[in-house]
Amino acid sequence: MDLPLERDVSRRMQASGLAVTIRPAVPADLDALVALEHAAFATDRAERRAIRHAIRSATMSLLVALARDGGEDILVGAATLERRRTSLLARLSSIAVAPARAGHGLGSLLLDAAEADTIRHGRTRLRLEVRADNGAGIRLYERHGYVRTGIKPDYYEDGMEAWCYQKALTPA
Repeated sequence: MDLPLERDVSRRMQASGLAVTIRPAVPADLDALVALEHAAFATDRAERRAIRHAIRSATMSLLVALARDGGEDILVGAATLERRRTSLLARLSSIAVAPARAGHGLGSLLLDAAEADTIRHGRTRLRLEVRADNGAGIRLYERHGYVRTGIKPDYYEDGMEAWCYQKALTPA
Protein backbone atom coordinates (compact mmCIF):
# COMPACT_ATOMS: atom_id res chain seq x y z
CA MET A 1 0.00 0.00 0.00
CA ASP A 2 2.97 2.32 -0.62
CA LEU A 3 2.16 5.58 -2.38
CA PRO A 4 4.33 6.53 -5.32
CA LEU A 5 6.34 9.59 -4.42
CA GLU A 6 6.84 10.91 -7.94
CA ARG A 7 4.53 13.85 -8.71
CA ASP A 8 3.59 12.57 -12.15
CA VAL A 9 2.52 9.10 -11.03
CA SER A 10 -1.12 8.64 -10.13
CA ARG A 11 -2.35 6.30 -7.42
CA ARG A 12 -5.06 3.78 -8.18
CA MET A 13 -6.71 1.58 -5.64
CA GLN A 14 -10.01 -0.01 -4.83
CA ALA A 15 -11.78 1.77 -1.99
CA SER A 16 -14.91 -0.24 -1.17
CA GLY A 17 -15.20 -1.36 -4.79
CA LEU A 18 -14.54 2.16 -6.11
CA ALA A 19 -11.60 2.64 -8.50
CA VAL A 20 -9.84 5.80 -7.30
CA THR A 21 -6.92 7.75 -8.74
CA ILE A 22 -5.11 10.40 -6.71
CA ARG A 23 -3.06 13.00 -8.53
CA PRO A 24 -2.04 16.64 -8.17
CA ALA A 25 -4.79 19.09 -9.13
CA VAL A 26 -4.56 20.92 -12.45
CA PRO A 27 -6.26 24.18 -13.50
CA ALA A 28 -9.00 22.22 -15.31
CA ASP A 29 -10.09 20.83 -11.89
CA LEU A 30 -10.98 24.29 -10.53
CA ASP A 31 -14.76 24.19 -11.10
CA ALA A 32 -15.06 20.69 -9.65
CA LEU A 33 -12.96 21.69 -6.63
CA VAL A 34 -15.18 24.71 -5.94
CA ALA A 35 -18.25 22.47 -6.19
CA LEU A 36 -16.65 19.96 -3.81
CA GLU A 37 -15.97 22.73 -1.25
CA HIS A 38 -19.64 23.71 -1.32
CA ALA A 39 -20.83 20.11 -1.07
CA ALA A 40 -18.44 19.06 1.69
CA PHE A 41 -18.44 22.12 3.97
CA ALA A 42 -21.28 24.21 5.38
CA THR A 43 -18.89 26.94 6.59
CA ASP A 44 -15.21 27.86 6.35
CA ARG A 45 -15.09 27.09 2.63
CA ALA A 46 -12.05 27.92 0.53
CA GLU A 47 -12.82 30.59 -2.05
CA ARG A 48 -12.27 30.06 -5.77
CA ARG A 49 -9.19 32.29 -5.84
CA ALA A 50 -7.64 30.42 -2.87
CA ILE A 51 -8.17 27.10 -4.65
CA ARG A 52 -6.65 28.52 -7.85
CA HIS A 53 -3.67 29.74 -5.81
CA ALA A 54 -3.21 26.28 -4.22
CA ILE A 55 -3.15 24.62 -7.65
CA ARG A 56 -0.41 26.97 -8.89
CA SER A 57 1.64 27.39 -5.70
CA ALA A 58 5.15 25.98 -5.32
CA THR A 59 4.67 25.81 -1.53
CA MET A 60 1.32 24.02 -1.58
CA SER A 61 0.01 20.70 -2.84
CA LEU A 62 -3.59 20.16 -3.81
CA LEU A 63 -4.28 16.47 -4.35
CA VAL A 64 -7.50 15.27 -5.97
CA ALA A 65 -9.23 11.90 -5.78
CA LEU A 66 -10.97 10.84 -8.97
CA ALA A 67 -13.45 7.97 -9.19
CA ARG A 68 -14.27 6.27 -12.47
CA ASP A 69 -18.03 6.48 -13.00
CA GLY A 70 -19.68 5.47 -16.26
CA GLY A 71 -16.44 5.85 -18.21
CA GLU A 72 -15.81 9.32 -16.78
CA ASP A 73 -13.51 10.50 -13.98
CA ILE A 74 -15.46 12.32 -11.24
CA LEU A 75 -13.67 14.42 -8.63
CA VAL A 76 -14.77 12.95 -5.28
CA GLY A 77 -12.19 14.25 -2.83
CA ALA A 78 -9.27 16.58 -2.26
CA ALA A 79 -6.49 17.31 0.23
CA THR A 80 -4.65 20.61 0.56
CA LEU A 81 -1.16 20.88 2.08
CA GLU A 82 0.93 23.92 2.89
CA ARG A 83 4.70 24.11 3.32
CA ARG A 84 7.13 26.85 4.36
CA ARG A 85 10.47 26.87 2.64
CA THR A 86 12.43 26.93 5.91
CA SER A 87 10.44 24.39 7.93
CA LEU A 88 10.40 20.62 8.23
CA LEU A 89 6.72 20.88 9.17
CA ALA A 90 3.85 20.75 6.67
CA ARG A 91 0.23 21.61 7.39
CA LEU A 92 -2.79 19.69 6.15
CA SER A 93 -5.26 22.53 5.79
CA SER A 94 -8.14 20.51 4.35
CA ILE A 95 -9.45 17.10 3.43
CA ALA A 96 -12.78 17.13 1.60
CA VAL A 97 -14.80 14.11 0.49
CA ALA A 98 -17.98 14.34 -1.57
CA PRO A 99 -20.87 13.53 0.80
CA ALA A 100 -22.20 10.85 -1.58
CA ARG A 101 -18.82 9.06 -1.36
CA ALA A 102 -18.38 9.25 2.43
CA GLY A 103 -17.70 5.94 4.13
CA HIS A 104 -15.72 4.47 1.23
CA GLY A 105 -12.27 5.03 2.74
CA LEU A 106 -11.50 8.12 0.66
CA GLY A 107 -10.50 10.21 3.70
CA SER A 108 -7.95 7.59 4.69
CA LEU A 109 -6.68 7.30 1.11
CA LEU A 110 -6.30 11.09 0.85
CA LEU A 111 -4.51 11.22 4.21
CA ASP A 112 -2.06 8.54 3.07
CA ALA A 113 -1.43 10.52 -0.13
CA ALA A 114 -0.96 13.73 1.89
CA GLU A 115 1.62 12.04 4.10
CA ALA A 116 3.49 10.68 1.07
CA ASP A 117 3.46 14.14 -0.53
CA THR A 118 4.77 15.68 2.69
CA ILE A 119 7.68 13.21 2.77
CA ARG A 120 8.35 13.74 -0.94
CA HIS A 121 8.77 17.44 -0.24
CA GLY A 122 11.36 16.72 2.47
CA ARG A 123 9.14 17.42 5.49
CA THR A 124 9.23 15.21 8.58
CA ARG A 125 6.06 16.25 10.40
CA LEU A 126 2.48 16.91 9.38
CA ARG A 127 0.12 18.99 11.50
CA LEU A 128 -3.55 19.83 11.16
CA GLU A 129 -6.56 21.32 12.89
CA VAL A 130 -9.94 19.61 13.07
CA ARG A 131 -13.28 20.81 14.37
CA ALA A 132 -13.84 19.58 17.92
CA ASP A 133 -17.29 18.31 16.83
CA ASN A 134 -15.95 16.36 13.81
CA GLY A 135 -15.93 12.89 15.34
CA ALA A 136 -15.27 11.12 12.03
CA GLY A 137 -12.27 13.34 11.30
CA ILE A 138 -10.86 12.94 14.81
CA ARG A 139 -11.19 9.13 14.58
CA LEU A 140 -9.48 9.15 11.15
CA TYR A 141 -6.49 11.15 12.38
CA GLU A 142 -6.11 9.18 15.60
CA ARG A 143 -6.31 5.86 13.68
CA HIS A 144 -3.46 7.15 11.50
CA GLY A 145 -1.27 7.90 14.52
CA TYR A 146 -1.85 11.63 14.96
CA VAL A 147 -1.46 12.96 18.48
CA ARG A 148 -3.45 15.89 19.83
CA THR A 149 -1.12 18.75 20.66
CA GLY A 150 -3.48 21.54 21.65
CA ILE A 151 -6.74 23.42 21.25
CA LYS A 152 -7.47 26.67 19.39
CA PRO A 153 -10.58 28.28 20.88
CA ASP A 154 -13.03 30.08 18.58
CA TYR A 155 -11.09 28.90 15.50
CA TYR A 156 -13.92 28.38 13.02
CA GLU A 157 -16.39 30.94 11.62
CA ASP A 158 -19.17 29.67 13.89
CA GLY A 159 -17.00 29.85 17.04
CA MET A 160 -16.21 26.13 17.25
CA GLU A 161 -12.80 25.29 18.66
CA ALA A 162 -10.18 23.37 16.71
CA TRP A 163 -8.22 20.44 18.05
CA CYS A 164 -4.61 20.46 16.85
CA TYR A 165 -2.92 17.23 15.81
CA GLN A 166 0.56 16.32 14.62
CA LYS A 167 2.40 13.25 13.38
CA ALA A 168 6.08 12.55 12.76
CA LEU A 169 6.62 11.02 9.33
CA THR A 170 9.40 8.76 8.15
CA PRO A 171 10.18 7.74 4.56
CA ALA A 172 9.13 4.19 3.71
